[in-house]
Amino acid sequence: MRRALQLAEKGRGWVSPNPLVGAVIVRDGQIVGEGYHAEFGGAHAEIVALRQAGDRARDSTLYVTLEPCCHYGKTPPCTDAIIRAGVRKVVVAGIDPNPLVNGKGLAALRRAGIEVEVVDTMPRAQRLNRGYFHWIRTGLPFVTLKAAITLDGKIATVTGSSKWITSEPARRLAHRLRAEHDAILVGRGTLAKDDPELTVRHVSGPNPIRILLDEDLGAVGASRAAQVGRADGKTLVLTAADPKLNAAAQELERAGIRVERVALREDGLLDMREAFGLLGRRGITSILVEGGSRVFTSLLCDGLVNELAIFLAPKICGTGLSLAGNLGIEEMDEAMRFVLQEVRRVGPDLFLRLVPAEAKE
Repeated sequence: MRRALQLAEKGRGWVSPNPLVGAVIVRDGQIVGEGYHAEFGGAHAEIVALRQAGDRARDSTLYVTLEPCCHYGKTPPCTDAIIRAGVRKVVVAGIDPNPLVNGKGLAALRRAGIEVEVVDTMPRAQRLNRGYFHWIRTGLPFVTLKAAITLDGKIATVTGSSKWITSEPARRLAHRLRAEHDAILVGRGTLAKDDPELTVRHVSGPNPIRILLDEDLGAVGASRAAQVGRADGKTLVLTAADPKLNAAAQELERAGIRVERVALREDGLLDMREAFGLLGRRGITSILVEGGSRVFTSLLCDGLVNELAIFLAPKICGTGLSLAGNLGIEEMDEAMRFVLQEVRRVGPDLFLRLVPAEAKE
């Protein structure tokens, strides 16, 4: 199963909104076939492994990281192919919560006389598709808040300077995170101040969809992210549902940039719960949020952050812009609590992955 999990990771960034899946076929103690889901609409992991195994799949054991599908979608059911191949036993690392599957795939295999074993206690298997699981269960994308901060929690100096808080190795890893998410999101302030391209130019991999928040469409038009979007069609702007913005929105759309309208809250910010619901319906399962502080604060207050990806630099800058603003917290025992899931050194910096305490894996 460890090998199947390794294979599954190779599809990260390419298969969404499908889950990451790897498969290994073993017969007489030898691997006779293996595969992974490499791209959306392409062959599933089980099919790739069965093709490689050929006749050797008969009386074998199939190890697969997620329950095989049993319905027609972009491809035929994997369960039918497994049954036809004469596989003797199937070991899965988890049940697919998709209502079209959700135990039905395993039931079909059992009805065909195939022995089925579920090993659903592997943390790595659960982490593998945490974004997909969250999207299927809630309809919302899995949201990772990514920030580079100093030891005193600042994301910029008092003048707004933030280039660069962390080292080049840390920035490469940040681009790897971009490639692993369906979309990357920034607010109006980041657009105006940093004017990022929001690409993965430092690593190989797919550019994510760029989601730009601009309540009155005053910042997005001349941004580099919009210019890149005009070329590749992967930029989406979220703005207020205000008829006064129709002309500006139509101009962006004519240039190949999608525009979606969402309600404004009383504080003048976009309703991000509504926005994420809209994005989830579009099939966006994971979003990397890169700023700025106003967006971070809004998402934290609304309980919409599923994970923190923090790059911690060994620097102190004193007065400056903090990661988050007013969260309405007055006593320390009211502070938002997170659980450390991963820590590693990246050049001179540290990378930390945390999840909300109530969502501990």
